[in-house]
Amino acid sequence: MTDDKICFGCGSRNSRGLKLKFRLDRTRRVLKSRWIPTKDLQGYAQIIHGGMIALVLDELMGNLLWTLKHPAVTAQMTVKFHRPARVGRPINCEARIKSQRGRLFEMEAQARTPAGKQIASASATCLEIQ
Repeated sequence: MTDDKICFGCGSRNSRGLKLKFRLDRTRRVLKSRWIPTKDLQGYAQIIHGGMIALVLDELMGNLLWTLKHPAVTAQMTVKFHRPARVGRPINCEARIKSQRGRLFEMEAQARTPAGKQIASASATCLEIQ
């Protein structure tokens, strides 16, 4: 697989993208990102659109698998929103692998405030690309 750096979530060459940066904790096999959402990503005034939060969580789960040399795509994803995310306020996100069965990976991700309050949680089934 090749990466042309145009991914909306993490692509460095996408002028309209989020340009997310990741940190891998290899020991725990957890991928982390700190994201500060901008006003152009809001739904209601000063509240980040839930679809953008879902996108970031999906991005972390997928990138964790690619980083660990298991290139995969999301087959199914569920997101639960716990509280609104605000424009300009940092969001700490992380993803991990829950389990693997052959080419299927069960994933989970969290978005939290810097104080640790949960903003959103996600679970996904990802299918490794052959």
